Amino acid sequence: MRKTTFEWDEEKDKENQAKHGVSFVMAQQAFLDPNRVIAEDTAHSTGENRYYCMGRVGEGTLTVRFTYRGNVIRIYGAGYWRKGRKTYEEQNKIH
Repeated sequence: MRKTTFEWDEEKDKENQAKHGVSFVMAQQAFLDPNRVIAEDTAHSTGENRYYCMGRVGEGTLTVRFTYRGNVIRIYGAGYWRKGRKTYEEQNKIH
C-alpha cells in the first residue's frame, strides 16, 4: 500500500498566498481533520474530477480545491471561505 502524497505548482502556491494568505503546505492540514468534508467541485471538473476538502485548521475552516491522481493529491487553491465554513458546519451539525 502506497502512502498518499501532496503536490502543487509552486507559482500557484505563491499566488494563493498573496491572494488568500494560505500556503499549500498549510492547506494539507485540512485533510487531517477527522471531521473533514469532501465535496465534488462540479464547476471545475472538466478534464478530471476536482474536489473541495473542508477541514478545521487553526481557529477556522479551511477549504482546499484539489484533484486526486492515484495516490497523489494535487492542490489548486485554498482559503478560509465562508461557503466552505457553512458546508462544514452543516455537515458536522455545528450551530
